[in-house]
Amino acid sequence: MTFMHIGKDFVPPDVEGKVTGDAKYVEDFKPEGLVYARLLTSPMPSGRVRSIDASEALRMDGVLGILTADDLPSSTAPAEPVLASEDVTFVGQPILAVAAISDEIAENAIDRIDVDFDHRPFVTDPLESLVEGGPNAYPDGNVLQQTNSLEDENATIRGGFGTIKWPAEELERFRNGLEPRGVQFADGWTYGDLDAAFSESKIIVEESFVVAGTPHHCMEPRSSMAYWQNGKCYFYASTQSQSAVVEPLAELLGIAPENLCMISENTGGGFGSKGRSYPTMAITGRFSQLLNRPVQLRITREEEYYLGVGRPGMQGWVKTGIRADGTVAAVDVIIISDGGPTGRNSASSSAQHISVVYTPTAMRLRNIPVFTNTTPRGAQRGPGQNEMSAAIAPIMDNAARQLGMDRATFRRVNAPHSESSVYENQGPVTSAFMAEAIDKASTMFNWAERDAAPRQRSGSKVRGLGIGLGYHSAGGNGYDGLVRITPDGSIYLHSGVGNLGTYSYAGTARAAAEALQCRWESCIIERGNTDSHLPHSSTQGGSNTIFTHCRTNWVAAEDAVLKLKEIAASEYGGNVDDYSIGEERVFKTSDSNQGMSYGEAAAKAIELGGRYSGQEFPEDIHPITQRAVQGIAGTGLIGVAKDNLPKRGIAPGLMISMAEIEVDLETGKYEILDYVGVADCGTIIHPQGLSQQINGGGVWGFGMAATERHVYDPQIALPANLGMYQAKLPTILDVPAEMPNGAVDIADPYNPVGGRGVGEPSQGSAVAAITSAIADALDGHLFNRVPVTPDMIVNHATGAEQESKLLALNTF
Repeated sequence: MTFMHIGKDFVPPDVEGKVTGDAKYVEDFKPEGLVYARLLTSPMPSGRVRSIDASEALRMDGVLGILTADDLPSSTAPAEPVLASEDVTFVGQPILAVAAISDEIAENAIDRIDVDFDHRPFVTDPLESLVEGGPNAYPDGNVLQQTNSLEDENATIRGGFGTIKWPAEELERFRNGLEPRGVQFADGWTYGDLDAAFSESKIIVEESFVVAGTPHHCMEPRSSMAYWQNGKCYFYASTQSQSAVVEPLAELLGIAPENLCMISENTGGGFGSKGRSYPTMAITGRFSQLLNRPVQLRITREEEYYLGVGRPGMQGWVKTGIRADGTVAAVDVIIISDGGPTGRNSASSSAQHISVVYTPTAMRLRNIPVFTNTTPRGAQRGPGQNEMSAAIAPIMDNAARQLGMDRATFRRVNAPHSESSVYENQGPVTSAFMAEAIDKASTMFNWAERDAAPRQRSGSKVRGLGIGLGYHSAGGNGYDGLVRITPDGSIYLHSGVGNLGTYSYAGTARAAAEALQCRWESCIIERGNTDSHLPHSSTQGGSNTIFTHCRTNWVAAEDAVLKLKEIAASEYGGNVDDYSIGEERVFKTSDSNQGMSYGEAAAKAIELGGRYSGQEFPEDIHPITQRAVQGIAGTGLIGVAKDNLPKRGIAPGLMISMAEIEVDLETGKYEILDYVGVADCGTIIHPQGLSQQINGGGVWGFGMAATERHVYDPQIALPANLGMYQAKLPTILDVPAEMPNGAVDIADPYNPVGGRGVGEPSQGSAVAAITSAIADALDGHLFNRVPVTPDMIVNHATGAEQESKLLALNTF
């Protein structure tokens, strides 16, 4: 299919403002009379607030008030409270907020508030809580008994407390890579006949593994600002999503969605941590309502570490059976999840990664989400899938070596295809062309020749090649699209998609321009402010925007095209099938002189009213979209529709990465010499955007493999990496000078323009390629721990014992 816009580079509308510095973020909005709020946070990991004495602070000039848990709707643990009182569960948890006429006064007032705490036992490592006699993060239990499905990784977790304890000897078996016997689990699933599949296997491998959790450290902290006018709240926030934030934020503020205007023009990173509303938003909104003035809550870099949610760490065991032909017969996996204080975890997603990219005939997951007194956990780029990708890659490499099979061939034999069955329900996929991606990457990297050559060694430096696969579900359906053509010929593409920095809000809007066959210069994207009449949209996370909102934009534009043809037919006779569109005109196919411009048709739509001008609209569109249509009714020709297009199963985002590294055995450090990433993401929507996603995710994968992790002092539960420097994020010096990338570019049949997302798999395949390459450089040695740090490599090279306890988490 030949496209006008899809698959071509363009300049998204917000780029100029970001280059010139004119783009505005939350802290740039400072209306007259602005009040500044600051947080007092917990200095301890576990306890209860006994009393608060704020009298000295309240006597200070310029202090306007405080908020405590008593001033806000209550929540029941383990749900995360806005402000903690009865259950203080991590260092840095907000206890109260102070409002003042300046940031400095508010900060000084914090220092004059005395909070008396009851102290409680705490735990930072899930296994320390799981063992009999071990401490619990809460008095009521140590594990989450979940009561709702988390198919949406941004959904609020629901559940209560349970208690699971393992005998010390079984926990020790688990630490040593053996399956624990006769122990309890909290959750899990299975498919296929596991015993029969293992009996078919030529080789069976069993390994333990641990993958550290990681903080987000988004460039822009989750600051917010709000004010109220005539009962309506105008809320400025740093969020990934736009329309998807409205209903949860309105619920948090205790108002109807129509009484909220959500403004988020630009967001400095989210990666899962800002998919919807977050608790501190309630502080901003409530303070502003009480004071009747605009209030800004500025979150510091240190507070962002505490509040920005992190990737759940996991400790696990996996048993894998491989047939003689290299196909994966069976996988049995146990995952102990570090759920932080809310129990949020990604164990099912981790297991689903294996189900998709290695397609085992039978599989079982057993899981326990354990509470710890560390920062809250949540979605982070490829939640679950990317942790498992990092852990399983070198394990599968060793299985392939035992079979005498090339590692790329092994992955190709097991690669998902368009008829594959995936997940615990063994459902279908929309399409998958992973084998083609592996072939393309192998050619670009020259894998066969390089892998067959002897590994180079120069002094203390050895080289290794790695290969990694990434997966994340990449598309939904059922949301709404909205376009408007005005009498002057302008084409307004109303987008409820958030601007989280990836330009997908603009890339998906081009699907509407494609369906309308109009010039991109004629299009204006309405976004960033719900008062601009934006439709109901999905969250911007989970790599879902490209697939989901190319569809919504397409169906809205198709509705507009139908109306254009109907209007032309009423003017010139015939029926809609007699008409075509092109060059922003609708005309008779047999005689192009009989037609009208889009602007003329829009004027006619206003005259006709009804469904043509938005006075009437489809019954199945969401209330958010209904209000949006009502707001623009009578201003032009309105195209509006819910995405009711067919969709079969999961839309998979898939990636393969290959890397060469050089490891210095004396220092334990390594250099990434070469890296290639290839996506199976359907049709390429925006080539430059795709390249940025592949390479940006790749860089984060490098950090995940080498340095990034949560670290806590187990004696006092204080974190060691609050800022970007301590977090050891990768820099430009840690990546290759060039990172070639590409895509299979085969259309997905369930998207009118063929695209699927790939933002998250790009990190997963990268971290897996590096852990694979490290093992390859060290003759197949498995650390079974991510990240692999220099001290681990040096200890292995010198024959010294590793310094960390087996499967220990949240520590050096």
